[in-house]
Amino acid sequence: MSSLLIKQGRIIDPANQRDEVGSLLIENGLIVDANSAQETADRVIDAAGKIVVPGLIDMRVCLREPGHKEDETIFSGTAAALAGGFTTIACMPDTDPPVDNRAAAEFIVLQAERANHCRVVPIGAITKQLNGEELAEIGQLVEGGAAAFCDAKRPLANSEVMRRALEYTRMMDKPIFHHPQVPELIAGGMMHEGFYSTLLGIAPMPTASETIMIHRDITLAEMTGGRIHLMGMTTAAGVEQIRQARSRGVNVTADVTPHHLFFTDESMKAFDSKYKVFPPFRTQPDIDALLVGLQDGTIDVICSDHQPFAEEKVTCELDQTPFGVVGLETMLPACISRLIKTDILDWSGLIEKLSINPAKILGLNAGTLSEGAVADVTILDADREVTIDPNQFLSKGKRTPFAGMKLHGKVEAVLVGGDLRYEGKP
Repeated sequence: MSSLLIKQGRIIDPANQRDEVGSLLIENGLIVDANSAQETADRVIDAAGKIVVPGLIDMRVCLREPGHKEDETIFSGTAAALAGGFTTIACMPDTDPPVDNRAAAEFIVLQAERANHCRVVPIGAITKQLNGEELAEIGQLVEGGAAAFCDAKRPLANSEVMRRALEYTRMMDKPIFHHPQVPELIAGGMMHEGFYSTLLGIAPMPTASETIMIHRDITLAEMTGGRIHLMGMTTAAGVEQIRQARSRGVNVTADVTPHHLFFTDESMKAFDSKYKVFPPFRTQPDIDALLVGLQDGTIDVICSDHQPFAEEKVTCELDQTPFGVVGLETMLPACISRLIKTDILDWSGLIEKLSINPAKILGLNAGTLSEGAVADVTILDADREVTIDPNQFLSKGKRTPFAGMKLHGKVEAVLVGGDLRYEGKP
């Protein structure tokens, strides 16, 4: 029987309303003593001065395999996830071929097991080939391990298809993840519609594209009783729509990315593709509303929206390069710097949005350091200042708006099932 002791760290476990200095004893992959007085074990990790939390969970990650291994692979993406402090990630279905059948979902699970880094939960496609017309084999995908359903960055414009998807997944208690944008309103757009899009002459994406689709999705979720998760909130109006829907008891959850809490549409003045994201960066009042949404629980989760691309795909003209930046290895320092250091969230509030809430939405038995729980654990140094250097990323993707910025927070160690899978550099 192997044992591991994480000694004298600040243990933060929102599931048990715990925030105190203590030690965790792990045996055979499980937490057997959540406040151990033991001093020895087969292996001891001295966590004095460090923070010990349930393993982080990212619900929105693109791994590109199969189909685009030049951008990312399951091996490289899960290595990056470990370096970012994640013990579990949920993989988007926009691979080639897409994850719209049981075999495709099982392939991802198998490849993740071979990589032996973090856990990977497949998200199945809502529609076949992500074309928005015919429902995928949802029941078979669930049997293959799918924890949720999504057509990735493709908005599902057909309301009848969305209605049927919500009704079908309701029977299995699985959520629909949706990117709420009206396709016709954003066609050809590259940034937020406003002063700077006019000044720069860049094709715009209006806030109405988000708010109109949020209203549609909330209406259908209320009508069907299905579970809808709205991905990548960016607008003040959208946050208020979700807040009001939740007050009526609609089963709706939402997430935001760290980069949408830092950058506004003004950043596009640089004409740099590292600011080209979808949905786009919006205005400071929108950011302020997102922060309030995080504080009051309207926004449940923070996701990286990890979108890796090979270098040759992101070094061309702005209108030719794809949307998206990498986020797995910058998410934790970005969250600490933006939310903890500014007292917008306390540590329990942040870890809820990075661990227990994602686990609840995905239906995972994770997100806690309780006795008997699987020992998925992240240890971090919250005060360590780091300069973001994309050349040091384990991900194949290097494009990030945080490049060169000084942020706070460094992952020291990550345990998956009690197995020490990652140790940070001194």
